[in-house]
Amino acid sequence: MKIAVVGATGLVGTVMLKVLEERNFPVTELIPVASERSVGKEVEFKGKKYKIYSMDAAIAAKPEIAIFSAGGSTSLECAPKFAAVGTTVIDNSSAWRMDPTKKLIVPEINAHELTKEHKIIANPNCSTIQMVVALNPLHKKYKIKRVVVSTYQSVTGTGVKAVTQLNNERAGIKGEMAYKYPIDLNVIPQIDVFTENGYTKEEMKMVNETKKIMSDNSINVTATTVRIPVMGGHSESVNVEFENDFDVKDIFEMFRNTPGVILQDDIANQIYPMPMNAHNHDEVFVGRIRRDESQPKTLNLWIVSDNLRKGAATNAVQIGEYLVKNKLV
Repeated sequence: MKIAVVGATGLVGTVMLKVLEERNFPVTELIPVASERSVGKEVEFKGKKYKIYSMDAAIAAKPEIAIFSAGGSTSLECAPKFAAVGTTVIDNSSAWRMDPTKKLIVPEINAHELTKEHKIIANPNCSTIQMVVALNPLHKKYKIKRVVVSTYQSVTGTGVKAVTQLNNERAGIKGEMAYKYPIDLNVIPQIDVFTENGYTKEEMKMVNETKKIMSDNSINVTATTVRIPVMGGHSESVNVEFENDFDVKDIFEMFRNTPGVILQDDIANQIYPMPMNAHNHDEVFVGRIRRDESQPKTLNLWIVSDNLRKGAATNAVQIGEYLVKNKLV
C-alpha cells in the first residue's frame, strides 16, 4: 500500500502524517511530496526518515492513494495526473468539492456512495465537516428545514503564517501579517474573500457543501464565519429548525450514541465543548443543547472540533480507511 501525502511539510500535511501513524494505516511505502524547494529534505514517519519526492516522481511511483493538502491550483493540475495512473486521490482543497462528478465525503454520513470508479474524492471544508457530523442524525429523525450558523474559527485554519502572526502579536514582535488586521485581542468577521452576494467564500462553502454531503437541496443554510485568536479548533453556534418536533431528552440520547460525536453538556458543572479540550482529538464535541424558545421546532447547539484533525487530516484518512476496508483501491 503506497501512500502519497502531497503537501507533507505543511500544517495539515504534518497532521496527516501524524494521523496515519496514530491510526496505524496500512502504509507499506510512504511517498511524501512537497514543493520543489523541499525535494530531497526528509520527513519522519513511524521512526523512519523519508525523502521528499517531486510531484512527477510521486506520480511515476503510482501510489494506491494520494492524500492532497497543497492548495486548489495544485489539486486541479495534479490530481488528474495521479488519477490517470490509477491512484485514488483524496483532496483536502476546495478544488473539486462542488464538481457534480466528484463525491464530497464525510465517512460517517456518505462513504457508502464511493466506488472504485471514484478516483478523485473531495474532503469537505473544516467548518462544514464538524457541523454535518452533528446535524446528520438530527436530519434523519426530524428533517432539517433551516440552519443558522455562526463560526468562531482557529487561526490554524489559515495556516502557519497566521499562527506566527498571533504568536508575534502576543510577544510584541512585529512581523509578517496573514490578516489585514491584528488577530490577538480581536475577532475578524471575514474568512476567505467576499463574493457578489456579500457572503464570504467560507460562508458559501458551508451553505453548498452541507446540501451536497447530506444529499438534500431543501436544507436552507445561512452562515457567518469569524476568525478568532485561538489554536485548538473551530467552534460553531448552530440554530436548527426542523419540520418535526423533538424532545430535548431524545436529542441528548441521540448524541450519546452517534459515532464520532462526544456529548459534553452538563451545565450544572459548567461542562461544555471548548477548543482547548477538542485540540488533538478526532471527535466532534456537542453541547449547550437547548430548545429555541423564540420559535417552534427549533434547537440550539454548540459544536467544537479540531479543524486540523476531523476538519481536515482525520476525515481524509478515514476516507482512505474506508477505501482500503472495502477494497476500493
